[in-house]
Amino acid sequence: MQFLITMLIGGWQELLNYLSAHVITCLVPAFFIAGAMAVLVTKGAVIKYFGVQAKKWIAYSVASVSGMLLAVCSCTVLPLFAGIYSLGAGLGPAVTFLYSGPAINILAIALTGAAIGWHMGLARGVGAVLFSIVIGVIMALLFRRDENKRLTEIDELPEETSEKSGYFLAIFFAVMVAILIVSTSKLTPGFKIAIDIGLINSLAIMVHHYFEKGEFSLWMQETWSLVKLVVPTLLIGVLAVGMITAVLPPEWIARYVGDNSLGANFVASLVGALFYFSTLTEVPIVKGLMDLGMNKGPALALLLAGPAVSIPNLLVINRIMGFRRTAVYFVLVVVMATFTGWVWGNSSF
Repeated sequence: MQFLITMLIGGWQELLNYLSAHVITCLVPAFFIAGAMAVLVTKGAVIKYFGVQAKKWIAYSVASVSGMLLAVCSCTVLPLFAGIYSLGAGLGPAVTFLYSGPAINILAIALTGAAIGWHMGLARGVGAVLFSIVIGVIMALLFRRDENKRLTEIDELPEETSEKSGYFLAIFFAVMVAILIVSTSKLTPGFKIAIDIGLINSLAIMVHHYFEKGEFSLWMQETWSLVKLVVPTLLIGVLAVGMITAVLPPEWIARYVGDNSLGANFVASLVGALFYFSTLTEVPIVKGLMDLGMNKGPALALLLAGPAVSIPNLLVINRIMGFRRTAVYFVLVVVMATFTGWVWGNSSF
């Protein structure tokens, strides 16, 4: 009975921590960004840079480094991924963006370097970029027939009527990204609120002067649709992970990842891919495990798999792109993190 109570308390606390730390500062701005993308960004623009006919080196290059511009976790990138995927982005570049968004968070890489060592920070950054491209390319090849059918169906839908200039869109989305970055920053609450109010006022002015009739309503409708798609499943997943972690001693993890065997790297990758890590929390967790004897190879494997994938994340991805694609994505993340960690653990750095 005590075991069950501990699990329930752990799940509830994880859910409360998640709601207080992420919903307002991370998810809310991300939902509004994704909703605006669905209304203001034409399918032609997405298809031009991320569609199957786009130049591959451009699509994958942009998608693989996009996370450096956003301090987001795996849950925050979900509505953005859903937005570009539904607009006609190819599966490969979309998945590259899905992984790279949280994986190469510039703040997390910097913290990794400062807390664990810059050799680890550099390995994490380079590994994540290459990692995301390889996963995206493999996903595109494996599901190319299904994707051609999906994109053909999307192309048959009517195009958006918005004809906003590129300059306006760049400024508009830059302001919303700034709100996301400021909201997740370590600034004092008062300073953070003051900046956000100024940025929101700027958005209001742009909406008033440059939005056509009905566009604001469409923006809110698209945002709400994404909320209904993502949030319920995400919260259930967070609750489940909290219940599991409440009864799983961290020492167990360190015990099984003390060497650089493929098995140890696989365990680290699997744990990282299943359990939820809040933005930047994976660094002190990994450092603590390394202090308990975790090898540097499994440590890198956990850093590569942890921030980008989790049970809540996978449940939502399943709703967006289906079980088969989600299962393959999960397997690729675990396998590649295992191999990358093993290679890094055998290196002399």
